[in-house]
Amino acid sequence: MSEKPTTVIIVDDSAFIRVLLTQILDSDDGIKVVGTAEDPFDAREKIKKYNPDVITLDVEMPKMDGITFLKNLMRLRPMPVIMVSTLTQAGADITMQALNAGAFDFVGKPSTEVKDKLMLLSEELIEKVKAAGRCNTNALEKTQVSNKEKLELKKGKSRVELIAIGASTGGTEAIQNVITRLPCNLPPIVMTQHIPDVFSTSYAKRLNGEAEMPITEVRAPQLLERGHAYLAPGHMHMKVTRKQGQLWAYLSDDSPVNRHKPAVDVLFDSVADTVGDKSIGIILTGMGADGAKGLLSLKNSGAFTVAQDEESSVVWGMPGAAVKLDAAEKVLSLSQIPGYLVKKLL
Repeated sequence: MSEKPTTVIIVDDSAFIRVLLTQILDSDDGIKVVGTAEDPFDAREKIKKYNPDVITLDVEMPKMDGITFLKNLMRLRPMPVIMVSTLTQAGADITMQALNAGAFDFVGKPSTEVKDKLMLLSEELIEKVKAAGRCNTNALEKTQVSNKEKLELKKGKSRVELIAIGASTGGTEAIQNVITRLPCNLPPIVMTQHIPDVFSTSYAKRLNGEAEMPITEVRAPQLLERGHAYLAPGHMHMKVTRKQGQLWAYLSDDSPVNRHKPAVDVLFDSVADTVGDKSIGIILTGMGADGAKGLLSLKNSGAFTVAQDEESSVVWGMPGAAVKLDAAEKVLSLSQIPGYLVKKLL
Protein backbone atom coordinates (compact mmCIF):
# COMPACT_ATOMS: atom_id res chain seq x y z
CA MET A 1 0.00 0.00 0.00
CA SER A 2 1.53 3.33 -1.09
CA GLU A 3 1.86 6.28 1.24
CA LYS A 4 -0.69 9.06 0.99
CA PRO A 5 0.86 11.94 -1.01
CA THR A 6 1.72 15.24 0.69
CA THR A 7 -1.02 17.73 -0.24
CA VAL A 8 0.02 21.30 -1.10
CA ILE A 9 -1.53 24.69 -1.79
CA ILE A 10 0.61 27.16 -3.76
CA VAL A 11 0.15 30.83 -2.84
CA ASP A 12 1.66 33.31 -5.32
CA ASP A 13 0.32 36.39 -7.05
CA SER A 14 1.95 35.37 -10.36
CA ALA A 15 -0.19 32.97 -12.45
CA PHE A 16 3.00 31.95 -14.29
CA ILE A 17 4.74 30.95 -11.03
CA ARG A 18 1.64 29.12 -9.80
CA VAL A 19 1.55 27.03 -12.99
CA LEU A 20 5.31 26.39 -12.89
CA LEU A 21 5.34 25.33 -9.22
CA THR A 22 2.30 23.11 -9.81
CA GLN A 23 4.08 21.37 -12.71
CA ILE A 24 7.22 20.83 -10.63
CA LEU A 25 5.44 19.48 -7.55
CA ASP A 26 2.88 17.37 -9.43
CA SER A 27 5.75 15.66 -11.30
CA ASP A 28 6.48 13.72 -8.09
CA ASP A 29 4.14 10.89 -7.12
CA GLY A 30 4.59 11.70 -3.44
CA ILE A 31 3.08 15.20 -3.79
CA LYS A 32 -0.36 16.41 -4.86
CA VAL A 33 -1.14 20.09 -5.46
CA VAL A 34 -4.75 20.43 -4.29
CA GLY A 35 -5.13 24.14 -4.97
CA THR A 36 -3.50 27.47 -5.81
CA ALA A 37 -4.23 30.97 -4.51
CA GLU A 38 -3.33 34.42 -5.84
CA ASP A 39 -3.38 36.26 -2.51
CA PRO A 40 -3.67 35.54 1.24
CA PHE A 41 -7.47 36.01 1.30
CA ASP A 42 -7.88 33.50 -1.51
CA ALA A 43 -5.40 31.26 0.33
CA ARG A 44 -7.39 31.40 3.55
CA GLU A 45 -10.50 30.05 1.82
CA LYS A 46 -8.54 27.35 -0.03
CA ILE A 47 -6.85 26.21 3.20
CA LYS A 48 -10.27 25.87 4.88
CA LYS A 49 -11.59 23.94 1.88
CA TYR A 50 -8.68 21.57 1.18
CA ASN A 51 -6.88 21.32 4.56
CA PRO A 52 -3.43 20.84 2.95
CA ASP A 53 -0.36 19.32 4.62
CA VAL A 54 1.93 22.13 3.37
CA ILE A 55 1.68 25.51 1.68
CA THR A 56 4.25 27.36 -0.41
CA LEU A 57 4.00 31.11 0.16
CA ASP A 58 5.28 34.06 -1.85
CA VAL A 59 6.70 36.90 0.23
CA GLU A 60 5.52 39.91 -1.80
CA MET A 61 1.80 39.81 -2.59
CA PRO A 62 -1.12 42.23 -3.00
CA LYS A 63 -3.76 42.82 -0.28
CA MET A 64 -1.59 41.32 2.49
CA ASP A 65 2.16 40.63 2.52
CA GLY A 66 3.43 37.10 3.07
CA ILE A 67 4.87 37.79 6.54
CA THR A 68 1.60 39.18 7.94
CA PHE A 69 -0.29 36.21 6.48
CA LEU A 70 2.29 33.77 7.88
CA LYS A 71 2.02 35.24 11.39
CA ASN A 72 -1.78 35.01 11.27
CA LEU A 73 -1.59 31.45 9.95
CA MET A 74 0.86 30.28 12.62
CA ARG A 75 -1.36 31.77 15.31
CA LEU A 76 -4.66 30.37 14.04
CA ARG A 77 -3.77 27.24 12.05
CA PRO A 78 -0.09 26.25 12.53
CA MET A 79 1.20 24.25 9.56
CA PRO A 80 4.44 23.80 7.59
CA VAL A 81 5.04 26.75 5.25
CA ILE A 82 7.79 26.98 2.64
CA MET A 83 8.56 30.56 1.65
CA VAL A 84 9.32 31.19 -2.02
CA SER A 85 11.39 34.34 -1.95
CA THR A 86 13.65 36.26 -4.30
CA LEU A 87 17.41 35.80 -3.98
CA THR A 88 18.04 39.45 -3.15
CA GLN A 89 19.17 41.19 0.03
CA ALA A 90 15.63 42.49 0.62
CA GLY A 91 14.22 39.02 -0.03
CA ALA A 92 16.77 37.54 2.38
CA ASP A 93 15.87 39.95 5.19
CA ILE A 94 12.16 39.16 4.79
CA THR A 95 12.86 35.42 4.65
CA MET A 96 14.75 35.65 7.94
CA GLN A 97 11.65 37.30 9.43
CA ALA A 98 9.55 34.46 8.02
CA LEU A 99 11.72 31.78 9.61
CA ASN A 100 11.54 33.69 12.87
CA ALA A 101 7.74 33.72 12.53
CA GLY A 102 7.57 29.94 12.12
CA ALA A 103 8.15 29.13 8.43
CA PHE A 104 9.51 25.62 7.91
CA ASP A 105 12.02 26.51 5.18
CA PHE A 106 12.44 28.54 2.01
CA VAL A 107 13.37 28.21 -1.64
CA GLY A 108 15.06 31.08 -3.46
CA LYS A 109 13.05 32.38 -6.42
CA PRO A 110 15.25 33.64 -9.29
CA SER A 111 14.50 37.15 -10.56
CA THR A 112 15.74 36.46 -14.14
CA GLU A 113 15.31 33.45 -16.45
CA VAL A 114 12.70 32.33 -13.94
CA LYS A 115 11.43 29.22 -15.75
CA ASP A 116 14.85 27.67 -16.47
CA LYS A 117 16.28 28.49 -13.04
CA LEU A 118 13.19 27.32 -11.14
CA MET A 119 13.28 24.02 -13.01
CA LEU A 120 16.87 23.61 -11.78
CA LEU A 121 15.50 23.99 -8.23
CA SER A 122 12.88 21.24 -8.80
CA GLU A 123 14.72 18.62 -6.75
CA GLU A 124 15.28 21.00 -3.84
CA LEU A 125 11.65 22.15 -3.84
CA ILE A 126 10.27 18.59 -3.99
CA GLU A 127 12.61 17.44 -1.22
CA LYS A 128 11.65 20.35 1.03
CA VAL A 129 7.90 19.94 0.47
CA LYS A 130 8.12 16.23 1.32
CA ALA A 131 10.20 16.97 4.43
CA ALA A 132 7.69 19.66 5.44
CA GLY A 133 4.87 17.13 5.12
CA ARG A 134 6.69 14.83 7.57
CA CYS A 135 8.06 17.52 9.89
CA ASN A 136 7.47 17.83 13.60
CA THR A 137 4.99 20.73 13.68
CA ASN A 138 5.09 20.78 17.50
CA ALA A 139 8.84 21.48 17.37
CA LEU A 140 8.26 24.13 14.68
CA GLU A 141 5.98 26.00 17.10
CA LYS A 142 8.04 25.37 20.24
CA THR A 143 11.26 26.60 18.63
CA GLN A 144 9.69 30.06 18.49
CA VAL A 145 8.88 30.23 22.21
CA SER A 146 11.67 28.27 23.91
CA ASN A 147 13.12 29.34 27.25
CA LYS A 148 15.20 32.48 26.71
CA GLU A 149 16.69 32.71 30.20
CA LYS A 150 20.33 33.86 29.97
CA LEU A 151 22.98 31.59 31.45
CA GLU A 152 26.17 32.55 33.24
CA LEU A 153 29.63 31.02 33.08
CA LYS A 154 31.67 31.63 36.20
CA LYS A 155 35.29 32.48 35.54
CA GLY A 156 37.56 29.49 35.54
CA LYS A 157 39.99 27.64 33.36
CA SER A 158 38.26 25.26 30.94
CA ARG A 159 40.20 22.87 28.74
CA VAL A 160 37.70 23.47 25.89
CA GLU A 161 39.16 25.71 23.19
CA LEU A 162 36.38 25.63 20.60
CA ILE A 163 32.66 24.83 20.17
CA ALA A 164 31.37 23.73 16.74
CA ILE A 165 27.68 23.74 15.77
CA GLY A 166 26.05 22.38 12.61
CA ALA A 167 22.41 22.62 11.44
CA SER A 168 20.09 22.69 8.44
CA THR A 169 16.27 22.80 8.19
CA GLY A 170 14.86 24.45 11.32
CA GLY A 171 18.42 25.33 12.27
CA THR A 172 18.29 29.11 11.92
CA GLU A 173 15.86 29.24 14.85
CA ALA A 174 17.53 26.38 16.74
CA ILE A 175 20.95 28.07 16.57
CA GLN A 176 19.39 31.38 17.60
CA ASN A 177 17.73 29.62 20.54
CA VAL A 178 21.09 28.30 21.73
CA ILE A 179 23.26 31.34 20.99
CA THR A 180 20.95 33.92 22.57
CA ARG A 181 20.98 32.05 25.90
CA LEU A 182 24.76 31.73 26.13
CA PRO A 183 26.99 34.11 28.10
CA CYS A 184 29.64 36.08 26.25
CA ASN A 185 32.76 34.65 27.95
CA LEU A 186 32.72 31.24 26.24
CA PRO A 187 35.42 29.77 23.99
CA PRO A 188 34.91 30.75 20.33
CA ILE A 189 31.95 29.14 18.54
CA VAL A 190 32.08 28.16 14.84
CA MET A 191 28.79 27.46 13.04
CA THR A 192 27.77 25.96 9.70
CA GLN A 193 24.12 26.35 8.70
CA HIS A 194 22.87 25.25 5.27
CA ILE A 195 21.79 28.59 3.80
CA PRO A 196 22.36 30.49 0.50
CA ASP A 197 25.01 33.19 0.33
CA VAL A 198 22.91 36.37 0.50
CA PHE A 199 20.80 34.80 3.27
CA SER A 200 23.80 34.01 5.48
CA THR A 201 24.69 37.72 5.65
CA SER A 202 21.16 38.60 6.83
CA TYR A 203 21.20 35.74 9.30
CA ALA A 204 24.53 36.76 10.84
CA LYS A 205 23.22 40.32 11.26
CA ARG A 206 20.06 39.07 12.92
CA LEU A 207 21.98 36.83 15.33
CA ASN A 208 24.37 39.67 16.08
CA GLY A 209 21.46 41.87 17.13
CA GLU A 210 20.04 39.27 19.52
CA ALA A 211 23.02 37.50 21.12
CA GLU A 212 25.26 38.83 23.89
CA MET A 213 28.37 37.78 21.98
CA PRO A 214 29.40 39.34 18.65
CA ILE A 215 28.52 37.17 15.62
CA THR A 216 30.73 37.40 12.53
CA GLU A 217 30.07 36.00 9.08
CA VAL A 218 33.48 34.70 7.97
CA ARG A 219 34.48 36.20 4.60
CA ALA A 220 38.28 36.00 4.94
CA PRO A 221 40.77 34.20 7.23
CA GLN A 222 39.61 35.03 10.75
CA LEU A 223 41.30 34.78 14.14
CA LEU A 224 38.91 32.97 16.50
CA GLU A 225 38.50 34.93 19.72
CA ARG A 226 36.95 33.94 23.02
CA GLY A 227 33.47 35.38 23.49
CA HIS A 228 32.76 35.49 19.74
CA ALA A 229 30.77 33.27 17.34
CA TYR A 230 31.52 32.78 13.64
CA LEU A 231 29.15 31.74 10.84
CA ALA A 232 30.17 30.10 7.56
CA PRO A 233 29.06 32.08 4.49
CA GLY A 234 26.44 30.50 2.26
CA HIS A 235 28.76 29.66 -0.63
CA MET A 236 31.99 28.32 0.92
CA HIS A 237 33.09 25.58 3.31
CA MET A 238 34.53 26.80 6.61
CA LYS A 239 37.46 25.00 8.25
CA VAL A 240 39.56 25.57 11.36
CA THR A 241 43.35 25.57 11.54
CA ARG A 242 46.02 26.51 14.07
CA LYS A 243 48.68 29.14 13.33
CA GLN A 244 51.39 30.00 15.85
CA GLY A 245 49.29 28.54 18.65
CA GLN A 246 46.10 30.44 17.73
CA LEU A 247 42.93 29.10 16.15
CA TRP A 248 41.80 30.55 12.82
CA ALA A 249 38.80 29.97 10.55
CA TYR A 250 39.39 29.95 6.83
CA LEU A 251 37.27 29.30 3.74
CA SER A 252 37.51 26.57 1.13
CA ASP A 253 36.01 26.58 -2.37
CA ASP A 254 36.13 22.78 -2.67
CA SER A 255 33.19 20.90 -4.20
CA PRO A 256 29.97 20.44 -2.21
CA VAL A 257 29.99 17.62 0.36
CA ASN A 258 26.71 15.74 0.92
CA ARG A 259 25.37 18.15 -1.76
CA HIS A 260 26.05 21.07 0.61
CA LYS A 261 28.41 24.01 0.56
CA PRO A 262 29.06 24.92 3.30
CA ALA A 263 28.95 21.38 4.72
CA VAL A 264 28.85 20.54 8.41
CA ASP A 265 31.07 17.47 7.87
CA VAL A 266 33.84 19.70 6.48
CA LEU A 267 33.76 21.95 9.56
CA PHE A 268 33.52 19.09 12.06
CA ASP A 269 36.34 17.09 10.41
CA SER A 270 38.67 20.10 10.52
CA VAL A 271 37.84 20.74 14.20
CA ALA A 272 38.50 17.06 14.99
CA ASP A 273 41.89 17.26 13.24
CA THR A 274 42.91 20.64 14.69
CA VAL A 275 41.37 20.83 18.17
CA GLY A 276 40.37 17.23 18.93
CA ASP A 277 39.60 16.54 22.59
CA LYS A 278 39.62 20.25 23.47
CA SER A 279 36.43 20.83 21.46
CA ILE A 280 32.67 20.32 21.73
CA GLY A 281 30.53 19.37 18.71
CA ILE A 282 26.77 19.96 18.53
CA ILE A 283 24.47 18.81 15.71
CA LEU A 284 21.01 20.35 15.49
CA THR A 285 17.84 19.84 13.44
CA GLY A 286 18.15 19.34 9.69
CA MET A 287 17.32 17.20 6.65
CA GLY A 288 19.73 14.54 5.45
CA ALA A 289 22.85 13.25 7.18
CA ASP A 290 25.44 16.03 6.77
CA GLY A 291 27.51 16.36 9.95
CA ALA A 292 26.81 12.86 11.30
CA LYS A 293 30.15 11.40 10.17
CA GLY A 294 31.92 14.60 11.20
CA LEU A 295 30.41 14.36 14.69
CA LEU A 296 31.71 10.79 14.88
CA SER A 297 35.18 12.08 13.89
CA LEU A 298 34.92 14.60 16.74
CA LYS A 299 33.87 11.91 19.21
CA ASN A 300 36.71 9.63 18.07
CA SER A 301 39.18 12.50 18.55
CA GLY A 302 38.09 12.80 22.20
CA ALA A 303 35.74 15.76 21.76
CA PHE A 304 32.46 15.94 23.65
CA THR A 305 29.50 15.52 21.27
CA VAL A 306 25.78 16.38 21.49
CA ALA A 307 22.82 15.73 19.17
CA GLN A 308 19.43 17.42 19.41
CA ASP A 309 16.66 14.96 20.30
CA GLU A 310 13.83 13.95 17.97
CA GLU A 311 11.03 15.56 19.95
CA SER A 312 12.49 19.09 19.78
CA SER A 313 13.87 18.80 16.21
CA VAL A 314 11.83 20.20 13.33
CA VAL A 315 13.47 17.49 11.17
CA TRP A 316 15.41 14.70 12.89
CA GLY A 317 17.55 13.89 9.85
CA MET A 318 21.07 15.06 10.68
CA PRO A 319 20.91 14.51 14.46
CA GLY A 320 19.09 11.20 13.91
CA ALA A 321 21.85 10.04 11.53
CA ALA A 322 24.46 11.00 14.14
CA VAL A 323 22.63 9.03 16.84
CA LYS A 324 22.48 5.98 14.53
CA LEU A 325 26.26 6.18 14.11
CA ASP A 326 26.67 6.42 17.90
CA ALA A 327 28.40 9.76 17.29
CA ALA A 328 26.62 11.64 20.11
CA GLU A 329 27.58 11.17 23.75
CA LYS A 330 24.45 13.07 24.77
CA VAL A 331 21.06 13.43 23.06
CA LEU A 332 19.33 16.51 24.47
CA SER A 333 16.30 18.68 23.79
CA LEU A 334 16.97 22.11 22.32
CA SER A 335 16.11 23.80 25.62
CA GLN A 336 18.64 21.64 27.50
CA ILE A 337 21.61 22.22 25.19
CA PRO A 338 22.72 25.73 26.34
CA GLY A 339 22.69 24.79 30.05
CA TYR A 340 24.48 21.52 29.42
CA LEU A 341 27.08 23.30 27.30
CA VAL A 342 27.82 25.81 30.07
CA LYS A 343 28.06 22.97 32.61
CA LYS A 344 30.66 21.18 30.45
CA LEU A 345 32.80 24.34 30.46
CA LEU A 346 32.99 24.66 34.27
